[in-house]
Amino acid sequence: MSKLSISNEIKSSLFILLGALCISISVVLFFVPHNFTTGGTPGMAILLHHLTDYSIGTIIIAVNIPLLIWGLKYLGKVFTIKTIITIFLISVFIDTFSSIFINTQLISNILVAAIFGGVIIGLGVGFIIKGNSSAGGSTIIARIISANSHIKPAQIILIIDVIIVISSIYVFKDFEKAVLSIMSIYATSKAIDVVLTGTLSTKVIHIASNKAEVLSKKIDETLGVEGTILKGSSILNNEDKTLIFIVLDVKKLGILRDIISENDKDAFMIVMEASEMLGRGH
Repeated sequence: MSKLSISNEIKSSLFILLGALCISISVVLFFVPHNFTTGGTPGMAILLHHLTDYSIGTIIIAVNIPLLIWGLKYLGKVFTIKTIITIFLISVFIDTFSSIFINTQLISNILVAAIFGGVIIGLGVGFIIKGNSSAGGSTIIARIISANSHIKPAQIILIIDVIIVISSIYVFKDFEKAVLSIMSIYATSKAIDVVLTGTLSTKVIHIASNKAEVLSKKIDETLGVEGTILKGSSILNNEDKTLIFIVLDVKKLGILRDIISENDKDAFMIVMEASEMLGRGH
């Protein structure tokens, strides 16, 4: 094995370890003390823990064993091994922290706990994904179903989370806590995005103009931004169209609007999010 491969494996292992710690700490310090739940396997385990005498860690392993056996051919050997290790770490950490932090309520405000707990779980899941692994549960189900249907994995995970939240109303007898669970799951999804794509303040700009050369010159002189000019035609009447494609910092968007307004009032601009950038220093 090359030094680069060893370095990548060490990095992946550290991501998995950090992710497992984040999920475990969040479950023990934010969700369990306030008796509300989150999405995925941890959320399911919290509900079952409330209904039974089994520990959350034990339930997580019990839920995932049949899923891992079922999904082995869809996950691949290496990914399955990493997922087993991840699930084991999460289970051990949750039960260990539960015995250390008995009746510990780090944050008394349940709304803050929901948001903060969701963010930490999101960071944990994001780190685990960066480590080329998964936390099991709904991820495995989503992969299996999507491999045998046209349903997207994200849709399946959303359905599972909805079922967990609805079930929490019955388990905890509290509708408000179900709403908090939804807020927490939303915070989790945003935190995952931050870990996987970063916090780019960059926009992708498409400008349709009949004065592309003039605009390009002004954009270069004023903003110092390079871009691409694409030639095409309209759908209905085959008129020639020119599209300017640039990537711009959001702080400079107002200046760009002024440039377009002054030089081509008939131009059409579309602003899109840049979720990930590679190359040229990114």
